[in-house]
Amino acid sequence: MCCFIALPTSINGLEVIELRNHSFDVFTHVSKDPRLLIPFSIMEAQFFRFLKIVGVGFKARAEAQGRLLYLKLGYSHEVELTVPPAVRVFCFKNNVVCCTGIDKERVHQFAAAVRSCKPPEVYKGKGIMYIDEIIKKKEGKRSK
Repeated sequence: MCCFIALPTSINGLEVIELRNHSFDVFTHVSKDPRLLIPFSIMEAQFFRFLKIVGVGFKARAEAQGRLLYLKLGYSHEVELTVPPAVRVFCFKNNVVCCTGIDKERVHQFAAAVRSCKPPEVYKGKGIMYIDEIIKKKEGKRSK
């Protein structure tokens, strides 16, 4: 897998660095801003929403130039979501989804629709959550 990171420089605009086979966590530590991981063809988009999918076997994939999003969420079938016209979807890994576009309301509304397919549960923390969201976990039943 090959991902590009754009690091702003004060003289030449953007400097491109290529990193191979690194996890998303490494990228966020390197760049401090996950929006800089977006491919350059969509850099004109102004609004971003990152979703993280947590759970064994939970996966996402985008097809048709960001027009379709397929989610495997532990159900007996794949969840297929059609992306609205003003929004694009990209999957960096199987578990990191980026919704981007020029209309803030539509981007956030679609990200909320994706999150509602499998909201994070409070006992194990599995599900789809925003990348900056913190889930307060509850204790389970105590045995005697």
